Amino acid sequence: MERKIKKSRWRGLISYYKPYAGLFAADMIFAIIGAAVTLAIPLIVRYITTDVVFLPGDEAITKIVQFGLLMALLVFVEFGCNFFITYYGHLMGTYMERDLRNEIFEHYQRLSLSFFDSEKVGHLLSRVTADLFDITELLHHGPEDLTISVIKILGSFIILYRITPVLAVTAMIMVIIMAVFAIGMNRKMKKAFAANRARIGDINSQIEDSLSGIRVVKSFANESEEMNKFREGNDRFVASKRKTYRYMGFYHSFTTFLTTMITVVSLIVGAFLLTQMRMSVTDLVTFLLYVGYFTEPIKKLINFTEQFQNGYSGYTRFCEIMEIEPDIVEREGALSLERVEGDIKFENVSFHYMDTNETVLSNVSLHVEAGEYVAIVGSSGVGKTTLCSLIPRFYDVTSGCILLDDRDIRDVKIKDLRRQIGIVQQDVYLFGGTVLDNIRYGKPDATDEEIVAAAKAANAHEFIMNLDQGYETDIGQRGVKLSGGQKQRLSIARVFLKNPPILIFDEATSALDNESEKIVQDSLEKLAKNRTTFVIAHRLSTIRNAKRIIVLSEEGVAEEGTHAELLERQGLYAKLYEAGH
Repeated sequence: MERKIKKSRWRGLISYYKPYAGLFAADMIFAIIGAAVTLAIPLIVRYITTDVVFLPGDEAITKIVQFGLLMALLVFVEFGCNFFITYYGHLMGTYMERDLRNEIFEHYQRLSLSFFDSEKVGHLLSRVTADLFDITELLHHGPEDLTISVIKILGSFIILYRITPVLAVTAMIMVIIMAVFAIGMNRKMKKAFAANRARIGDINSQIEDSLSGIRVVKSFANESEEMNKFREGNDRFVASKRKTYRYMGFYHSFTTFLTTMITVVSLIVGAFLLTQMRMSVTDLVTFLLYVGYFTEPIKKLINFTEQFQNGYSGYTRFCEIMEIEPDIVEREGALSLERVEGDIKFENVSFHYMDTNETVLSNVSLHVEAGEYVAIVGSSGVGKTTLCSLIPRFYDVTSGCILLDDRDIRDVKIKDLRRQIGIVQQDVYLFGGTVLDNIRYGKPDATDEEIVAAAKAANAHEFIMNLDQGYETDIGQRGVKLSGGQKQRLSIARVFLKNPPILIFDEATSALDNESEKIVQDSLEKLAKNRTTFVIAHRLSTIRNAKRIIVLSEEGVAEEGTHAELLERQGLYAKLYEAGH
């Protein structure tokens, strides 16, 4: 099974060359030409020193000039080849990195919320940045480095063997020893590089967490505490790197030692052959020139092994993410949904998260008619938010079903379903950019006039016009330049623009001051008019006027009725209400 996965991963890795097959082929051709030119020059030098210099004066000069011009031409050819493989090869790598990044980001968008509940953003970010860079460095440099190295090693060996077989075989034996050693060390280095990836992901998560919560950090004056946590993670990364560098140090030292020894042994054996009149000085010089070409690609292959470990460990992590299937998937033949009335039924709905068997909702049955305004209340942890999160299929029911206009929501296309639902949460998320951009998020093709109308409906137009640049004001990362009430009204404006028939208000005013709460509450009331509305309430005073209040308990729906009716029953709702006063 593992072998099949590895084969499929290799096929997947190679498939990224397909869109750039022409560019890749050209890159390989120029790499081959460049390597061949490098091998040709010492042969010309050998010919000049063995044959040309012994020709009559003028003829020798003519030949030397001719071969000098030929070598100059070959050097220019080598220059052109090197430029092509450096510029266009890197460009091809950049294209593939773009494709990989698009692919993994698109996959992130398809994954379910349960995945993001258990993953750290820093780890996900490192897969989009550092991992992909290493993968494309391997995809770009790997084939050309291997091609150039193989051509130079084999070409040099053939030429060296023709000069003197004894020296050539001696050098090749040392190369084989180096290759065996490299294979053994690669296995250890692979594990070490994988550990490095995990540690840098931890550091990214630590940085993202600390910087995202920088206001909390400063409010508690806990900068030193954050620095201590960061140092601990950084020290773990250093410990991981130390092990890697121990392997690398031994690896590079031993291979460099063998590389140098090839030259030393060649010189000693060659000198011995000279004394035996079995080799000429010209051949020894030529041999030593080719030994340089013989050992230089070996060094390149040594570097390639490190690059391979980086790239392949990065690709393994990339595949681990890409092989994760979304929990929420569309059924085959899912129905399109243009517009709905908004009638919603929960039929014996139970739910628990995938990583735990602890039941969050148990046998909930509930019918909310189209256009009805319903408040959901209950003690903390009974599943109020979870219940409403099941409607847009952020999670799927464990058992039972949810019907929208008498259709199981699992039979509807997910995108169409979510277009029918507007959500206003307590924790408002605004994107970096302008006010205009953030409101337009509710309807990407909206006109400026539609955006202004939505802002007015959300009681946001007045404060927007008082900003420095009005709708073109940059609100900063997550809207840090706005107050809580202003951010909430922008989120309501987004939903006004979306204009969905179903609304979910998840404790949308619980974090606001009294003045902001009144303004936002007015906006919410306007938005809820003639729409099926679920209000998750923490402060019961905010839903006293609701025509229907649903009280959830661990056993399901415990009570329902108006505020007055529920107080008269002196049940769970009455206890919750009294506890809040």
